[in-house]
Amino acid sequence: MNFPLILATEGFGLNLNLFETNVLNLAVVIFGLYKFLPNFLGGMLERRRSAILADLNDAEERLAEASISLEKAKKELSAAEQKAAQIRKDCKARAEAIRLESEKRTVDEMARIKQGAASDLNAEAARVSTQLRREAARMAIEKALAALPQKLDETAQAKFLNESIKNMGKV
Repeated sequence: MNFPLILATEGFGLNLNLFETNVLNLAVVIFGLYKFLPNFLGGMLERRRSAILADLNDAEERLAEASISLEKAKKELSAAEQKAAQIRKDCKARAEAIRLESEKRTVDEMARIKQGAASDLNAEAARVSTQLRREAARMAIEKALAALPQKLDETAQAKFLNESIKNMGKV
């Protein structure tokens, strides 16, 4: 039974025949979707929701662990920087101490060399002085011996010898 409200000649009409319009088929499909789809899709959505929540919880735990690790690494970095600064400070102090010790040793060595040179100079001066005295004494003795026979006669020589022998006994 066909109940057109508007004639088909005008281009638009309403078909109220339930079998021709598939309204019953659409109603069955919609009812089936309404009845079974929530369980099927709901289960899938619930599983997906649980997986997403598990992933979020896992991500939050990893974030917390990463934050803890970051703080620990920052503390270790800070400690390492302090230790490096202390090592640099100690190295500078040690280098300064080594430099001062080296300067002191250099000054001491220079003083020792200067003292050695002065000692060598004094020893050489004493040796030259002694050699000059000996040479002067030898020359004086030679000159005296050369002049002695001309100035001393026999009696003067005997007297001089006796006096020399007496003087030797006193010494």
